[in-house]
Amino acid sequence: MKKVICALSLSGLFFIACTPDDEAENPAVYDPTPYILEFGDFPDPGIPADNILTNEGVKLGRMLFYEKMLSKDGSQSCADCHQQKDAFSDLRQFSIGVELLPGKRQAMGLFNLAWHKNGMFWDGRSPGAREQALKPIQDPLEMNETLVNAIAKLKAEKRYTDQFIRAFGDDKITPERMGLAMEQFEFTMVSNNSKYDQWQRGEAVLSDSEERGRQLFFREYDPFSGEKGGECFHCHGGFNFTNNEYMNNGLDAEPGFSDLGRFMVTNDPADRARFKVPSLRNIEFTPPYMHDGRFETLEEVIEHYDSGVKNSSTVDPLLQYNLNPGLQLSSQDKADLVAFLRTLSPFLTDEMFWQMTGMLTINLSSSCSPL
Repeated sequence: MKKVICALSLSGLFFIACTPDDEAENPAVYDPTPYILEFGDFPDPGIPADNILTNEGVKLGRMLFYEKMLSKDGSQSCADCHQQKDAFSDLRQFSIGVELLPGKRQAMGLFNLAWHKNGMFWDGRSPGAREQALKPIQDPLEMNETLVNAIAKLKAEKRYTDQFIRAFGDDKITPERMGLAMEQFEFTMVSNNSKYDQWQRGEAVLSDSEERGRQLFFREYDPFSGEKGGECFHCHGGFNFTNNEYMNNGLDAEPGFSDLGRFMVTNDPADRARFKVPSLRNIEFTPPYMHDGRFETLEEVIEHYDSGVKNSSTVDPLLQYNLNPGLQLSSQDKADLVAFLRTLSPFLTDEMFWQMTGMLTINLSSSCSPL
């Protein structure tokens, strides 16, 4: 089991409580004890040198992630649109903000962000997690608060001034520090123990349908030999099932692009209707699908790639065989692909990500690291 050695190994039990008594017993003293990030067989994520994970920094990030004070009316936190039970995504097509207005795109799941090096959001408008974490606070369609007001509210709470001391060495609260803390917490959301991962390690057996789906997923379609393939791995390959690119996957034809995507950031005509290729991990738990949540089920997604891809000047060349007449998958092929996709979805129930209400008991000798 590979780790980023960011924490001291401890043993026994560690108690977390959000009570005045606990705060008294845990004085506000700077504690740079590194945090252990476990990532199994994944490659080293290369944690930024200016934001090495610490126990207290991760804890502060978690506090901020669940903090409703960061919204204009105190009714909403980051976690309201990124729920752990849904792989930190939102099952609604568009999230609803504090002004009861819908967002413009489907909320992406938050996991394995430490490996995302090509920007955040569907259009990549934020270079990293630290910048991304601050935008929903200020977005009129989301939390609709100013950073000045958010910081003033945090400064009025001793539990926050104390935690900034523990995490950063003094009680100065800035947008930059807020972003760094939330980045630390989000980097701990590692999803790497699906049935597929267990199968790769020889610890699980795929069903016949899952195995057929796996073969289709990683096989190219050959129109000359008649060999069927899903062509999926070109865009959703590697350990995280993404190619870390921005692509037009043929949802709309020109001139009917409903969203110009990456073009709105780069102003490059080649980026019209291109969007970040998401990881397929946890895909079972993160409907609806696509940047606009237009597909409610995995079956609809498979149907799109089989026969629904629309041509345009920016549709990716990798989808050449998905265009009319498509891949010509059978009903069984489609069912098998869905079965395989569900093997990529471990259910994220680790208590280390829960909101800190009441008392949590965490065994520090286990894979659940202390915050």
